[in-house]
Formats: sequence, structure tokens, C-alpha cells
Amino acid sequence: MMQWLKNLPEMDLMRSEKMTFVQLIIPVESAHRAVSYLGELGLLQFRDLNDDKSPFQRTFVNQVKRCAEMSRKLRFLKDQINKAGLLSSALPTLQSDVDLEALESQLADHEHELIEMNANSEKLQQTYNELLEFKMVLQKAGSFLISGKSYESAEGRELDENVYPSDYPESDSTSLLEQATQSGPSTSSGLRFISGIIPKSKVLFFERMLFRATRGNLLFNQAPADELIMDHVSSEMVEKTIFVVFFSGEQAKTKILKICEAFGANCYPVPEDLTKQTQITQEVSLRLSELETTLDVGIRHRNAALHSIGVHLSIWMNMVKKEKAVFDTLNMLNFDVTKKCLVGEGWCPIFAKPQIQEALQRATFDSNSQIGIIFHVMDSVESPPTYFRTNTFTNAYQEIVDAYGVAKYQEANPAVYTVITFPFLFAVMFGDWGHGICLLLGALILIAREGKLSSQKLGSFMEMLFGGRYVLLLMSLFSIYCGLIYNEFFSVPYHIFGDSAYRCRDASCSDAHTVGLIKYRDAYPFGVDPSWRGSRSELPFLNSLKMKMSILFGVAQMNLGIMLSYFNSIFFNNSLDIRYQFIPQMIFLNSLFGYLSLLIIIKWCTGSQADLYHVMIYMFLSPFDDLGENELFWGQRPLQILLLLSALVAAPWMLFPKPFILRKLHAERFQGRTYGVLRSSEMDIDSEPGSARHHEEEFNFSEVFVHQMIHSIEFVLGSVSNTASYLRLWALSLAHSELSTVFYEKVLLLAWGYENILIRMVGLAVFAFATAFILLMMETLSAFLHALRLHWVEFQNKFYGGDGYKFKPFSFTALADDED
Repeated sequence: MMQWLKNLPEMDLMRSEKMTFVQLIIPVESAHRAVSYLGELGLLQFRDLNDDKSPFQRTFVNQVKRCAEMSRKLRFLKDQINKAGLLSSALPTLQSDVDLEALESQLADHEHELIEMNANSEKLQQTYNELLEFKMVLQKAGSFLISGKSYESAEGRELDENVYPSDYPESDSTSLLEQATQSGPSTSSGLRFISGIIPKSKVLFFERMLFRATRGNLLFNQAPADELIMDHVSSEMVEKTIFVVFFSGEQAKTKILKICEAFGANCYPVPEDLTKQTQITQEVSLRLSELETTLDVGIRHRNAALHSIGVHLSIWMNMVKKEKAVFDTLNMLNFDVTKKCLVGEGWCPIFAKPQIQEALQRATFDSNSQIGIIFHVMDSVESPPTYFRTNTFTNAYQEIVDAYGVAKYQEANPAVYTVITFPFLFAVMFGDWGHGICLLLGALILIAREGKLSSQKLGSFMEMLFGGRYVLLLMSLFSIYCGLIYNEFFSVPYHIFGDSAYRCRDASCSDAHTVGLIKYRDAYPFGVDPSWRGSRSELPFLNSLKMKMSILFGVAQMNLGIMLSYFNSIFFNNSLDIRYQFIPQMIFLNSLFGYLSLLIIIKWCTGSQADLYHVMIYMFLSPFDDLGENELFWGQRPLQILLLLSALVAAPWMLFPKPFILRKLHAERFQGRTYGVLRSSEMDIDSEPGSARHHEEEFNFSEVFVHQMIHSIEFVLGSVSNTASYLRLWALSLAHSELSTVFYEKVLLLAWGYENILIRMVGLAVFAFATAFILLMMETLSAFLHALRLHWVEFQNKFYGGDGYKFKPFSFTALADDED
């Protein structure tokens, strides 16, 4: 039997790929090219031989810094392209290979050019904004000044200090401003004014602060600006308000100017002479038109430069990213004593050795090296990484398992069975073929648009949904299957597989739900008979069916988990675990709950009225009493006694023998006695030549005994709690069915009972909303999480260690995925 099991062909996903520890001795001249080729291959995980050194003490730290600086410049260029609203080419034009030094110089030139263009553009834009504000102040403040003539004759009203913009481009308007600001001497007793512009959001607090500072000795006039103006601080278009403050006194002027500066208000001089106002306004308008032309030309020039950069941006980013990854990997290698070769170590799958050797040979040839790269297999005391080759279909199921813990090297992989059991247990809780069809449509849409969606950046929820599209596909198919068994289509039963096996007792029977029915033909061919729907015994019947079905599924899956622990023990040649763990666990579980499953099947087949609660309870309390009407088959009482004794023996069988046998064998080893090599999960040995080896840890009897005791107690108590946990299949299936019934009867049918079309439409909308958001979203998530718990806790804890670590090879493809 053992030999037959060993001769079975291996499954792709059942065990992780066999790994081997290798050493590379690479000449310096071909090191960069060799690591680049290995990155393209993506099948070698390097080990860091310099983990005791900081990043700044490593050999290629300067090259890494240069690549990081180039990455910063590329990010700057990308941000500039995005801000300009341009799109970098998705399929860039091919260009000849660019040397890293040439690219570094090219990027520096582009960055310097863009920074200079941005500075000039920003300065021009600021001047344009100031002139635009000045023009608005000239237009709006004129009316305030005309009304102010009645208070005082025109003397010097303008202030030299009022001019905020000091860097206007040289033009005729500058001399006019000087003439305006020097129109005449100001008197300390005369009425003066300050005009300017301020963001609308600050006007209220600005006016209040002015009033308090001058003790109300001012006149404040304001008017909204005609258009939005760009704020030079936030670079956003904001609403602004033009103001004119009339005051008297030198001290008030000083206070007002300080308040304007604190609130970020820009003050502009406005001459009181109407002729000068008109002339300055015309010159400002002319200057604005010139600046608009200049800005437009600058933007076109900048966009042209950015477009030429964007054509090659993705090529440059990929190149720099790969170069940095190569130098980071080279920093994990050691120089030999001659400083002419780099020494590297790492893990690779055994099947990948020929491909790696071929890539290294190509690197030697392409770099014109006179010395070849040495590649040889080594022994290692470390545990190898775990690597499963998955495809788009199996990857999601493997991720479900890995979320609990990565499998130990060569450990049985639960994902093989999760592909079927996970969507099936979900469907047991979600069984409704109407809802299943809705999920199927969603899954098919995601699969049909797989190519398009895989290249897009999705949100977190949509990315999770798209990643699990094949899980959703099987979940929907199994939901349709279970829904056909439950005979529920949005909670409504249909006579899909023929007529019901029940009918009314006589012809006068008109209400099949309240008057008893009689069985007149064979049972309904598939699933639940539609006549159970609405009957008085519907709930007891479905509860009994689903509860017993949940126990059967649970016991079957837990037995599968224990069987997988047996295959693990065979694979690792661990006879102790088979004799003192697998066998007592099978006996204990099946003596109690396997027997319960047998009683359920016998009761279904014979139609017995026996109370299984009574049978299981008194199997422990009164094992020798007569069963009476609860006896399902001949010899049931002696069998129960035998099973009970077997369960009682199995508990100490799991606990005591294994720790004492391990101590005895350990003592014999250090006394120099000969014995067979101990093969246990505590002491792993060599698997095969060229593969990884595990070092044997120091034996500690108390630690081993406590570990075995915890494991035994956990299994004994867990057998009861885990079996009860599978009753969630019944509970969630019942909840889903009842919710569907409530929404159908109390919403849709109730609304359909009215003749008003509006009420019907409202009822239909409420029913559709409840179905979509409660039954198809919340209930789907609930059933998904419960199925996840059943696999992680009830199934995987029977055999799965999950204490390994993933195989993470140096791969350029992985770099692209991480960037996304």
C-alpha cells in the first residue's frame, strides 16, 4: 500500500516546487549583465550576504544613489506632464539603447530646462495677475473716489508705500505709476485712501480688524471682482474683492498697511485724476494682452518639450528601475579575496537550473569575458522557500490559503481542495439559483473584460473583486446548483423537474397550504419538492435537512484534513506521526461524529423516527441502557460501547507515547547506540541530494511534551467545537432563504396587490434594491467570510502548518507589479 501511494504521479499544486541552494561566482566584468539576465528570467532568489552592513557601506552604493536621483528626476518630469494635462505614450517609440551616463546627463538637462521654464512662467503669471488685479482696482475704485470728492479736494491721496508689486516689467506704465503716486504732497490732516484687492473669504475678518485698529475712524468700501483670479500661493482660481479704505492720519496709515500685509491683501495706487486713470487703464490693458501672448507662447513651448520627454518617459523609467534593482542585487553579493569576482548565493527551483545556466552562459558571451560564471549546487541548513506555480485561475485560491499562512516547504497544499470546497461551502449558505445567476453575470463580465481591466489601475474594492473573478465564477455556479437542490429562485419554488409528488386528499381540496397533502407518486426527482413551500412543516423539514447536511459536510471535510496529515507524514517519512497522531485522531473523530454521520444516513434511508439527540447524549450518559425505539439497526448498543471506549483510548494515545519515544531515541543517540534514523516533524532530515537540508534542533523533553499536550487537547475539544461550527452552513442558508422570502412576500407581492402602477414601481424598486445590496452584497460577503473561517480553522488546522515563507525571486516582472 505504501509503495503504491509513493508511485502515484505528483500533482502540480499538491507540493511546492523542489528547491535547491546554489552558489554563483561571477567575474566582475560580467556581473551586471548576468544579474540583468537573471532578473529577466525571474527564477533565482538571492540571499543577502551583506546583511550585517548598512546600505551606505555596500560596494555599489554610489550607483544606487545615482539611480535614485534619476528616479527623482523622472518622477518630477512625470508630475510636470500630468500637471500639463498631457499623456505619456503608452506604447513608446523604440529607440536605441541609452547609456546610463548619457541618460543621467539628458535628465539633468531636461530638469534644468523645465525648472527654468517654470520659474519664468511663474514670474510672468504673477506679473499678469498683478496687472489684472491693478486693472480691476482701477475700474472699481473710480466710483469710490468720485463719491469721495465731496469730502475733500484732491491733494496727494496716493502712497508710495502702497505699491505691493515691485517687479513689474519695464514699460511706460511704470512711469505713469510714478507720476500717479507723486501727484502732490499729502497733508497729515487730509483725508487719504488705500485701495487694493483681497480674497473674498477674508473680507469679513479684514474689515473687522481695520475697524478695531482705527477705532472706527475709517470708511470701508468694497466691490466684488468681475472674474476669478489665480492665487499665487495655492495656484487656484479664487474669488476676490476690491476695497478702498478712507482714513486720516499717519498712524492710521501705518496700521492699515500692516493689516493688509498680514491678510495678504495686495494694495495698488489709484490716481484721483480721471484722465490719468483712463490712461493707466489703457496701458495696463495693452500690457496684459502682450503678457497673454507671451504666456501662450511659453506654454506651447513647454508642452512641446514635455511631449518630447513623454514619448520616451516609460522607457527611461523602466530602464532606471531595472538598473537600480540590478545594483541593489549586486549589493547583496560579496567580493572574493582577489576582488575580481563576486560571490552570490540563493534559492532556485530544480527545474530552473538549466534555464539559469543558459542565461549565465549568454551573459559571459555578451560581456566578452574570458572567464565563465561558476554555478554549482550547495547544501544548506536553512528551510527552503515555498514556490507554487499557479495560473490566473488557481492564483486566487492560492492567495486565500496564503492569507492564513504560507505553506512549509513541500507541505501538502490546501489550495488543491480549496478550489472546489470553498465555492461549494459558500453555495451551501447562499443557495438560490436566481441570486447565483446574478453573481454569474457579474463574474462573466469581469472575465470578458479581463484584458482591459488588467491594464487599468482599479480601486481597492474593484481590484479585490477582479482578482477573485474565477472564485466568483465557481461560487455562482455552485450557488445555482445548490439553489436547484433547495428549489429556490429568489425564494420562489418552481416545478422544473416535473410535477410534485404530493396532491390534495380529495377533489374538494383547494388550499394546499392548510389542508393535508398525500403522496401519490415517487419522490421529486431532483432537490426539494416545491409542495413543501408554504406548508406548516416547511421550516422543521428544511431545518432538519440542512442541519444534518451541514454535519455530514463538516465531518467529511475534517476527515479529509486528517487524511492530508497522513499524506504529509508519508511524504516526510514520519512514522511516529502516523502511529501516534493520525490513527488516534481518525479513531476519535469517527467514533463520535463519524458515527453520528452514519446514523443520519441510516435514518434518511430507512425513514426511522429515532431521536438522534437522545442517541448521542445517552451514548455518554447511559451507554448500557436499552435504546428502545431509538434503535436504528441491530447491534447498535454494543457498537456504541465499542466506539465510546475507542474514543476514550484515543485521547491518551495521542498524548503520551510520542514524547516518551522521542526522548528514548534522543537518549540512545547520545549514548552511541545504533538505531534507525528518526524521521519526525520535530527532526527533519535530508530530502534528496542537491536539495535543502534542515538542521536538527536541541531536544527539550518538557517543550515537546507540552506541545503534544496542547495539540491533543486542542484536537479533542476542537472535534466538538469544529463540528458545531459547521452548523453555520445551516444557519446562514436558513437566514438567506428567510430574507429572500420576506423581501419577496412583504415587498414585491404586497406592492403588486395594488392596482396603482406607481405603488408597483416603488415596490419593484425597493425589492431590487434589497436584493442587490442586502442579498447580493452583504449576504455574499457574509457567506464568503464564513466559508473562509471554515477552511482556515476547521479544515486547515488538521494538517497545515503554514509557517513557511514565499519564494521571492529577483524579477523585473515583479518590479513592474510592485510599481502598479
